[in-house]
Amino acid sequence: MLNRIGLNALKILLLCLTLPALSGCGEYQRVLKSKDPDEKFEFAKRAFEAGSYSQAYTLLGDVVTMLKGSEKGEEALYLLGLSYYENKEYIDAASYFQTYYARFPKGKYTELARFYTGYGYFLDSPEAQLDQSGTIKAIEELQAFLDYYPRSDKVTIAQNAIFELQDKLTLKELQNAQLYYNMGIYRGNNYESAIIVAQNAIKEYPYSKYKEELEMLILKARYQEASMSVDERKSDRFRDVIDEYYSFINNYPESQFREEADNIYKIASRYASTD
Repeated sequence: MLNRIGLNALKILLLCLTLPALSGCGEYQRVLKSKDPDEKFEFAKRAFEAGSYSQAYTLLGDVVTMLKGSEKGEEALYLLGLSYYENKEYIDAASYFQTYYARFPKGKYTELARFYTGYGYFLDSPEAQLDQSGTIKAIEELQAFLDYYPRSDKVTIAQNAIFELQDKLTLKELQNAQLYYNMGIYRGNNYESAIIVAQNAIKEYPYSKYKEELEMLILKARYQEASMSVDERKSDRFRDVIDEYYSFINNYPESQFREEADNIYKIASRYASTD
């Protein structure tokens, strides 16, 4: 049955079902076919207020070009982005918000457009194991918002979002480092790769909530590296393990990994040279 229904007709049907608070489906269809951009604009505003965001952005998409250059044109472009945003279509929303603040760098809604661009990317950011290009884009947009509007009432929200996004990037690096660690000496010294990835993550995100786990992974990797070393290098590498241990417990004296770290230290102390 659905295959016999045109996509446009199906879209109108679905939109009509979402607009019980307005004048009904017949009224929406009439306005949709109207040649009057002002009528469409006003109906779109009422649809937005009623929570019928898909109807709002459908109508606004029809008139935003026709209203360009007018006061209504500025509001229509912003409301178009906001309709997509409220409908949780964040990438489309960001596209229109970016168009808005590029066209109106000092516009009435520029501060909000910049904020919602970054926060939309934040809400759309994928899980840590997936590609994080969207997460990076969210950080860039939110940081730009903070640079432009350091006194905005949304500064705290933007900052907290950035911290959460950075934690997600750190978690991805922790997962990468753990993967190297789990590979051990398969086709090379993957422990050293684990150490490098973890150290770079700590340097890049020094305030991440995953820092303790990264430092513990470095300690474990150094221990494994030392354990598998040739005899003439064992003592030196176990001294490195001990140095790493002291650094770890100084930073995290009450660490959840303290028992494991102490056991590593006891073993390392047996091998380290006393010279």
